[in-house]
Amino acid sequence: MNGQSRMILRWPVAVAVGFLLLAAGGAATLVLLRSDAPERNGSAAPAGVSATTLAQPTAKDSSTTGNQPLPDVVISLSENTLQRARIHVAPAVVAAGTSSLRLTAIVEPNAYRQVVVTPVVGGRVTRVLAELGAAVRQGQAMAQVFSPELSEAQSRFISARAELEAHERELERTEKLARIGAASAQELERIHAEHTSKQSMVESARSRLQLLGLRPSVIDGLGPGKGVDADVDVPAPIAGVVTERLANVGLNVDSATKLFTVVDMSHVWVVADLYEKDFSRVRVGDSVTVTTSAYPDLQFKGRINFIDPQLNPQTRTAKVRVEVPNSSGELRLGMFTEVQVDTSDQASVILVPRSAVQNVADRTVVYIANPKQRGQFIEREVRLGQQTGDQHELLSGVAPGDSVVVDGSFFLRAERERLGLRSPSATTPRSSVDPPAKNREQGARRAVQTAKILVGEQGYDPAKVTLRAGALARLTFVRVTDNTCGTEVVFPSLNIERSLPLNEPVVIEFTPAKSSDIAFACGMGMLHGTVVVQ
Repeated sequence: MNGQSRMILRWPVAVAVGFLLLAAGGAATLVLLRSDAPERNGSAAPAGVSATTLAQPTAKDSSTTGNQPLPDVVISLSENTLQRARIHVAPAVVAAGTSSLRLTAIVEPNAYRQVVVTPVVGGRVTRVLAELGAAVRQGQAMAQVFSPELSEAQSRFISARAELEAHERELERTEKLARIGAASAQELERIHAEHTSKQSMVESARSRLQLLGLRPSVIDGLGPGKGVDADVDVPAPIAGVVTERLANVGLNVDSATKLFTVVDMSHVWVVADLYEKDFSRVRVGDSVTVTTSAYPDLQFKGRINFIDPQLNPQTRTAKVRVEVPNSSGELRLGMFTEVQVDTSDQASVILVPRSAVQNVADRTVVYIANPKQRGQFIEREVRLGQQTGDQHELLSGVAPGDSVVVDGSFFLRAERERLGLRSPSATTPRSSVDPPAKNREQGARRAVQTAKILVGEQGYDPAKVTLRAGALARLTFVRVTDNTCGTEVVFPSLNIERSLPLNEPVVIEFTPAKSSDIAFACGMGMLHGTVVVQ
């Protein structure tokens, strides 16, 4: 009875243990299957990094965000839309002749015709006879200086001349005595030697007075019993305009004290900044035309007579100097001018009207009509050269004779955007593409530095941006006015040049490698800014 009871109690226990074993085995299998899933799909993401961060770009992404030209986009318009848009086309023309380069410049004085006026003798200024901005003649008295040194030099001259006159009388008597034998020949020779010494002293004193500014007629009038004039005039060494006046009554001066600056304005220098990329186009002797906003109808002709062999390390520019005649005085010192250099480049260029060019992100495109299909237009990326008046020079993208849309290009651009014919990745600026795959993991761990810079009438705001070395920097430029020359921004040291369309953000990305100052400027070199890398 007892043995039968024990068998009955063991069967429930065995069943319960079996169910527990089955449940444990199923759970273990499920865990193993889940842990194997990431290995089948790819490498497991490390702790703290998402799978999105480690994702690699596909071949398609890398091809569309590279530096290759944008692919052509075909835009088709219906007949009604074509008539409503009022699109006009014209063939791209080939122009031959001398190309030109436009530079901004500043009028500076001709250093060879600029003189600093100093007194020839020390003393105290008693009169100032020339005002700032006044025109002076060569030799005209500009100031008067009371000089004890001059008074002493005159007294020395009067004394030396009196001694010479007395010795001349003594020489005359000795010669008479020598003729009657009352004086020896030796005595006569001694008197002659002393006379020569007295003459030398007089000439030395006379020369000193001439150096101190006294005229020969005044020197000849000096003598015993006559008043000694201790006032000396400071004459203008050249004819010109007084551009600086430091002389005031009562000022104690010496021979090195600067009193005035006189500039001959009949010839001035026009100094421009030449970018490194344009060095091959400019030579000494090239003819130039100088224009100013003050006198838009006047043109000043000249030639380049000097190109600085040294570059400015911040702006990567060299100074170009032009000497320009300025006989009528329209050009004033410090005036902004525009210099058009007629370069020796005679190659043919393709020209299109400025209205034909449109900006897509940081790319430049034109629209070409398909001659075989009415109402069909091709959006094509081009590279721009120099701009002359209302014409743009095209360096690539258009062949001579292509039918380019000159009126209605903006409508075609808007229609292409409305239809979504170009993917967003294709219009991503060159400078804002993703970094290479080998740098992605580092870029994921490093915060991106961002800054927004507005381009207005007064220049860049802010004009100074501070970044840290080794981290990706993203600068966004926005031009907010047409009343500025900052229609493009140039980073000379980074070899970056971007157009700035009105009210359109333009992103520039780079990674500063070390602590330095990176300069940027407008295309004309008139607006300047700095990126300080710490």
